[in-house]
Amino acid sequence: MKEQYFISIDNGSQSTKVYIISSKGEIIHSEIEPLKPMMFRKTGYVEHPDDDLWDSIKTALIRLMKNFKGDVNLIKGVGLCTIRCCRVFMKKDGNLAAPVMSWMDIRAYESFEDSEEIAYTCPTTGYITHRLTGELKDTAANAFQWQFPVDMETWNWSEDQNVLSNFKIPKEKLLQLQMPGTILGTVTKAAAQETGLPEGLPVVATANDKAVEALGAGLIDSSRGLFSLGTYITSMVVGKENRQAHDNYFTNLSCMPNRYLFESGGVRRGMWLISWFRDLIGEELKIKAKEKGVSPEDILEEEALKVAVGSDGLMIVPDWLAPANQSYRKGVMIGFNGQQGRGHIYRAVLEGIAFTLNNHYRLMNETLGHNPEKIIISGGGANSDLFMQIFADISGSPVVRNEMSGSAALGAAICTAVAIGCYPDFETAVKKMVKEKEEFLPDLENHKKYKQINDTVYKKLPLLLENTLKEMQTLEAE
Repeated sequence: MKEQYFISIDNGSQSTKVYIISSKGEIIHSEIEPLKPMMFRKTGYVEHPDDDLWDSIKTALIRLMKNFKGDVNLIKGVGLCTIRCCRVFMKKDGNLAAPVMSWMDIRAYESFEDSEEIAYTCPTTGYITHRLTGELKDTAANAFQWQFPVDMETWNWSEDQNVLSNFKIPKEKLLQLQMPGTILGTVTKAAAQETGLPEGLPVVATANDKAVEALGAGLIDSSRGLFSLGTYITSMVVGKENRQAHDNYFTNLSCMPNRYLFESGGVRRGMWLISWFRDLIGEELKIKAKEKGVSPEDILEEEALKVAVGSDGLMIVPDWLAPANQSYRKGVMIGFNGQQGRGHIYRAVLEGIAFTLNNHYRLMNETLGHNPEKIIISGGGANSDLFMQIFADISGSPVVRNEMSGSAALGAAICTAVAIGCYPDFETAVKKMVKEKEEFLPDLENHKKYKQINDTVYKKLPLLLENTLKEMQTLEAE
């Protein structure tokens, strides 16, 4: 089979990444465009300024096409993956009626408030699809049941009048839903001029960004789990049965039609927390890294490697952004003794994230009756050998990372490959395009130490701290 290329759009919370990926799963070229800082007009309001999502996609795509030196005729389609749980209000002409609400905006989960100016409401996938194709269509797998009246069995809008009345969204203001791996439309002449994409190029439905990432990581059955390390860190497993949401997981539409993605609780400012600590240290770390010709994270990792398991008693509860229904929660560092340095804090951050995520992962699997043999680690954190080993040691399971850490981009390419007929099904596409790179086995002695720390202290911390944090919130409100 002659090699084919697919364009993947990975539109995240902090940047837009665009890729040209081959039918072998190899990155041919990529570009990145940072997003503007979020707007915080009021407490609980978190918005993308101007038309930032679309503007960043346009800018990144123009550079991608300009710098691509290969044969444009080999590009067969575009896979679109954007941020989940955002809310868009569109005018009749397709322009924004209001700034896009981030997934962190409390209003994104409230009942729809209608107005004459709002012609349509949708997730960001629907908005960008309209910008590219002119169609009023969207993937079913980015419509969340607490934001939109989606039927999890039919993968379409609910016909239940009680459900529809609860959401208060007129049906004519909802977009037409399609399955992942199907063609939503083609790039219009206007979009081609704005983005540099070839006019008439098929635009393919994927899913919500976590589901696309899961597919791109190779999570297609229950033999493996996935730890997704992004701004939001979570763990996932897949299944064929639509299981009702539970305190220990929620049910999500998968990037494969008629399969379901189960997602545990997570860390709402996960990899952001690592960046925050790096920047907090300041200029000295940057100077040292520059002198050595490495990144600041490399310096921190080198120092953390010298620190014993458990960070000499230092523990971190990584709640730097509280969920809306538990607004009292805050990040906590406990266990300072005057002997620890920044290497201890950095290691404790990694351990705190790993403890928290693994505890959520185990609760989810116990509830579902799943017993995955391995854990795939995806996202930027998978590039850290130390982080990978900490995950293996804390979980007690082998953990693997793939050759391509940008799993969402690969997942979008897989959807495109299936949609245009390059591969007959998702299973074949995953087999051909997803490649495992390295496996990290747990150190049994370290696992034993971590288990003792977790069982005796760490997993009890959130409950022990709850009343104190609630009292602190009361003081702040006065």
